[in-house]
Amino acid sequence: MSGHSKWATIKHKKGAADKARAKVFNKIARQLEVAAREGGADVTANASLRTVVLKAKAAQMTNDAIDRAVKRGAGLSDGGHYEAFTYEGYAPGGVAVLVDVLTDNRNRTASDVRNVFSKLGGSMAEPGAVGWQFARRGVLSLRSGDEDAVMLAALDAGADDVTADGDHSWQVTCDPSHLLDVRDGLVAAGLEVASMESTMVSSLTIEVADVADARAVLRIIDALEELDDVQDVYSNFDISEAVMEEVGG
Repeated sequence: MSGHSKWATIKHKKGAADKARAKVFNKIARQLEVAAREGGADVTANASLRTVVLKAKAAQMTNDAIDRAVKRGAGLSDGGHYEAFTYEGYAPGGVAVLVDVLTDNRNRTASDVRNVFSKLGGSMAEPGAVGWQFARRGVLSLRSGDEDAVMLAALDAGADDVTADGDHSWQVTCDPSHLLDVRDGLVAAGLEVASMESTMVSSLTIEVADVADARAVLRIIDALEELDDVQDVYSNFDISEAVMEEVGG
């Protein structure tokens, strides 16, 4: 996941995030609808919805847009019906990939995902072939902080682990159900939380050291993320800072 996070940061710096804002909002709106449909529209009683609302606000989605999506999901206004599926596959170099989708047309989405894998040097996998190595975790990124202070605050807040993520940056992991409590504890300790998410983390890591291979992996990840029905793409590649800078240059 570290390589994936670095690539997302580089794309943001290059302006790709702004260009794709409408697409991002559409994806988050679907997530809001599904969370509201499954657990109700009350964010205080629906932890999943509360997490997606925080994600929407972090993406600068307006309160009106969030409210409309929640109402559609809760049945308070007209909306579509989306089903959630996960596809599994391999990117070039044997990198494992999980693709979470929300779709109103499963056949269309399956075809779109399969085409990306086949055209860009990857391959689809049978259910469970790569999914076994992934587990859902809460992940928070901190921009700065002394190691001892971050470690103490994180563990006091209920986190499981703290690892360095580049110079003066830290990644805090926890049980996804404790994500908001850990965030609140870190903020209360005076630490700046740059991002937080409930994500899938692999127990195995594939190091991609060659620039051409790195480009091939990131090309397939990007193409999957561009699909309208795809909500999240998880993978187990790790690319060094040096190689990532060459790829993003």
